[in-house]
Amino acid sequence: MERFDVISMGRVGVDLYPLQVGVSLPNVSTFGKFLGGSATNVAVAAARHGRRAAVITRTGRDPFGEFVQRAVAELGVDNRYVTSVPGLPTPVTFCEIFPPDHFPLYFYREPKAPDLVIEPDELDTVAIAEAGVFWSTVTGLSQEPSRTAHHVAWAARERRPLTVLDLDYRPMFWASAEAARAQIRQALPHVTVAVGNQEECAVAVGETDPDRAARALLDAGVELAVVKQGPRGVLARTRHESVEVPPTPVDVVNGLGAGDGFGGALCHGLLAGWPLEQTLRFANAAGAIVASRLECSTAMPTTAEVEELLGVRHG
Repeated sequence: MERFDVISMGRVGVDLYPLQVGVSLPNVSTFGKFLGGSATNVAVAAARHGRRAAVITRTGRDPFGEFVQRAVAELGVDNRYVTSVPGLPTPVTFCEIFPPDHFPLYFYREPKAPDLVIEPDELDTVAIAEAGVFWSTVTGLSQEPSRTAHHVAWAARERRPLTVLDLDYRPMFWASAEAARAQIRQALPHVTVAVGNQEECAVAVGETDPDRAARALLDAGVELAVVKQGPRGVLARTRHESVEVPPTPVDVVNGLGAGDGFGGALCHGLLAGWPLEQTLRFANAAGAIVASRLECSTAMPTTAEVEELLGVRHG
């Protein structure tokens, strides 16, 4: 089998986004239905850049689960590892849209999200080991059996380059920030890349200053630390290089999903072997395009769209 460029593992669901911007949920009358979930969005974003991508996740055995299966494939991602769990509903997420920077999320993942019921013995560890990028998120560490499944996947990778942990910390999925920090500390020695914003870095390593956070992540065992700084852009550090690039200006419609667009583009640049600065500028622009659109998964840009925004000329 041809290996995958990117395999992501973790959250999936159905996003129900209001079609009225600036209206609170009690007053919204119409919604759009979209594929969602951070790990799934990253796979979609990578596929938009021509990468062979798959996502390992679980849905309920219900109509929304059928929608997820179909939407994953339609958006260019291999859905062979998207299977259903009887007795649990496919998660649904609502948001409110108040540009430029207020986008509350409401997760419906009870009694337990199927994507937290990924069993270790279900994993295709050969495909995971051989993938160019293996991308997972902190949410997958919040409960068993998903937590053990992640460690089994990392053991298969054996710290192969481009084993990525997205520090995507969502407090509603954890008993406390301290509980999350304990799991992150156990995970970091098994991955080679860590990506997160300043608040997520504070949970992971106790540092909000971007440079100190990046250094702390390197000290914890990663080889590349990427710290997203919102309106200040993004900073990345290896043991031999530090790069900081400014944000790409756009008119924000919905900031949700921008980080996933960034992530898929980051995978593309790292796989291509681009210089770190070029990779970060490309990823920043990809995330900015998503922020300028309403939805998440279907908003992920193509390489040509990112290059157009960056003013890249060919020929």
